[in-house]
Amino acid sequence: MSTALNRHETLVPLLPASTRKGSVSAYKQELRELQIKLTTLQRHLIEHQHKVIVIFEGRDASGKDGVIKRITEHLSPRDTRVVALGKPSSREQSQWYFQRYVSHLPAAGEWVLFNRSWYNRAGIEPVMGFCTDDEYKAFLEGVVTFEKMLKRSGIQIVKYYLDISRDEQEKRLEARKRDPLKQWKISPVDAVALEHWRDYSHARNVMLETTGHDDAPWVVVRADDKKSTRLNVIRDLLTRIACPEVNAHMAIPNPRVVFAYSPKHRRQLAC
Repeated sequence: MSTALNRHETLVPLLPASTRKGSVSAYKQELRELQIKLTTLQRHLIEHQHKVIVIFEGRDASGKDGVIKRITEHLSPRDTRVVALGKPSSREQSQWYFQRYVSHLPAAGEWVLFNRSWYNRAGIEPVMGFCTDDEYKAFLEGVVTFEKMLKRSGIQIVKYYLDISRDEQEKRLEARKRDPLKQWKISPVDAVALEHWRDYSHARNVMLETTGHDDAPWVVVRADDKKSTRLNVIRDLLTRIACPEVNAHMAIPNPRVVFAYSPKHRRQLAC
């Protein structure tokens, strides 16, 4: 199963700037149309017994939950799984690092979305001191081999990094504290997210530059605008998984919002 589109530098926005900034009705209409395409895509994946992993990484409050919710909202719950693992147990800490993720890999016809993934070891863990330097280096040296092994076994991997500005992260973290419906999102890591902003930026840069590869490149999403983020991630996802019924009427992502990472893009990331 190959990538359906690899020419982001030539893509054009699907929506005018005014719509991206706020027309609620236009947003809901396009979201519905994209979600219909996702259901068509899933039917194709099930019929052809494909296996797909979509990884979402990004700073705290970058919008991963919201994007995943809109992707999965109308998909078959029997064939779609969202994986958001908590702190590893003492037993899991003694295992091969990737071991606890293996049991969550997709079977034929399944679609698995990781809300954070094995890339915790490239982002949160080294910044917060949850792993040793040797464990961190071992991960960076081994993750590409691991993902290529998954690819050879027939699993397609799509990796998104949601990038937000410092001001936007601060605003969203404060909003969490005031909203009783978002209390479950508050964690000790949140409390020091801004304090470690530069450390997370450095970890992000190393991750993007050393762990992207032809079988699973990183796709960066500028995520300060939640509605634009959700629409453009779905548009992009539809281009990356081959499906004739969907690709024939492709929704085109905005290249100013979503782009395949390369070193030339480093200056465009929030720092």
